[in-house]
Amino acid sequence: MILLQAAGSSNIPSVLFFGTLGMLALAVGLVIFIVFHQRRIIRYQHQLQKMEEDQQKMLLEASIQLQEEERQRIAADLHDDAGPLLATVRLYLNENIVNLDQSSQLQAIYNAKQIIDDTIQLIRNISHSLMPPTLKNFGLESAINDVFQKINGSGSINASCRFHDYRRRLKSEHELSVYRIIQEMINNILKHSNASFIHLTQNKNDDQFFIRIHHDGFGLTQTEFEKFKNKPQGLGLKNIQSRVSLLKGQLFFEKDPSQTYFKISLELPGDSFQ
Repeated sequence: MILLQAAGSSNIPSVLFFGTLGMLALAVGLVIFIVFHQRRIIRYQHQLQKMEEDQQKMLLEASIQLQEEERQRIAADLHDDAGPLLATVRLYLNENIVNLDQSSQLQAIYNAKQIIDDTIQLIRNISHSLMPPTLKNFGLESAINDVFQKINGSGSINASCRFHDYRRRLKSEHELSVYRIIQEMINNILKHSNASFIHLTQNKNDDQFFIRIHHDGFGLTQTEFEKFKNKPQGLGLKNIQSRVSLLKGQLFFEKDPSQTYFKISLELPGDSFQ
């Protein structure tokens, strides 16, 4: 009996040693796991930050490209259309006009006036493309209604819109951005969706401003949009994303078997309104 007790008591240090060693190994393993897990989190955060930076870079490039294309279009319109008209006016009103008889002088002046009138109308059309007069004078609701009425007038697609809460107009620069977003989206639907109807609704909830467009044609899901917006193609979608980002907003795509939904959500503080 005494021998058994002595043998048992002699095993206690071994048990304590191996138990301590096991706990130490477990602690070291846990530390190693935490370190590697933290490194994975940091690596993932770096990758996420890189993706966000790349996305912001693409949006900035799309915005710059959009502005550059608009400038080039205006320059081309002025150079190709207004330039020749004004050059023709100069021909009619050159120094030789004083050597003509009165009837020829009057005819030259009349012709020059007609060309000047055409030039004024051309410049007015160019300025309207930058800021549509309906949008400038009557606001976003009237301008979008005007767009949808023109689409309806074609007879090929049923287009309708309804503004539920637009008693206070946005600032002109915000209105123009939202108008261009809607215009680009409608253009994409008309070109690619083969839809038979388009419907737009507007809502507002405190600082949240919503535009929702749905149609029954081909469209994107949010997953497809996230993949597509990172590709070189699809400048129209990049322009939409760029304008929405400049407004600090978000856009969403939803799709069910019969319809596609496109929603813009904007955070608009009080100073965003007129």
